[in-house]
Parts: sequence; C-alpha cells; structure tokens
Amino acid sequence: MSARVRAIIGVTLMSLLLVLYFVFAGMRAFALLRSSEPIAIVMGVALIVLPLLGVWALIREIMFGLRSTQLVDELGERGLHPEELVALDVTDRSELREAADAIFPQYKAAAEAEPQSWEAFLRLGLVYDAANDRKRARSAIRQAISLKHN
Repeated sequence: MSARVRAIIGVTLMSLLLVLYFVFAGMRAFALLRSSEPIAIVMGVALIVLPLLGVWALIREIMFGLRSTQLVDELGERGLHPEELVALDVTDRSELREAADAIFPQYKAAAEAEPQSWEAFLRLGLVYDAANDRKRARSAIRQAISLKHN
C-alpha cells in the first residue's frame, strides 16, 4: 500500500472519528447549556468552541495535504523532483536521511537564489522531509503553495 493511500485512509478515519466526537460533545454541550449553573454553561460553550477549533485545524491540514500533493504531482510530471532522492532505491530510512543531508545545501541555495520559485521551495521541502525535518519541510512546502497560488 502506497504512502498516499495510507495517508488518505488515515485522514478519512480521523475525520470520521472527529465527526463522531462532535455528535457526542454537541449533545453534552446542549445539555450543559440548558443548565442554570454558570460553570455548566461555560463548560457547554467550551464544548462547542473547542471542537470548532478542531474542525478549523482539520480543514487546514486537509487543504495543505491536497495542495501539496497537487504541487508534488505537477513537479513530478515536469521531471523536477530532486533527482538524487528519486534515483535512490531506499528501504532504510536512515540511508534516505543521509542522502538528503548530503544534497540539502544545493537545494537550499537554489531556493535562496530563486525566492519567487515555488518549484525551488517545494524541492527544498521534499529534501527537508527526506531528512526527517518535518517542521522545516512543512514551512518550505507552505511557501511553495503560497508562491504557486499568488
């Protein structure tokens, strides 16, 4: 099973569980809101507000996943994936990380040289991801998405 299929299954499962949570939290929230106790009313409001924040975060992550997948697919169609990573037949994650660490300076310099190139930032994000630096990978990919859509 590919990583993309596993991710889609994971997102679908988490979304369904979140909806189930909303149903139960909503029922409890309305029961608390009908109470005359101030603390119960505050808890009822919290049970409505906090899940709404969760929905916002889930939608944001799903949109990030969709947009980044579209850009990665477009980059692949144009043959612009980081060649050093594509050429590897890696089953060991540490070997992939070592390769990514070795080529990282080249892709960072390319992104700095072309600050308006979504392709350069996406390639940098892919190299960060291969190096297991998720925070910087997401940041570079968000920059690529922003550049592509602006």
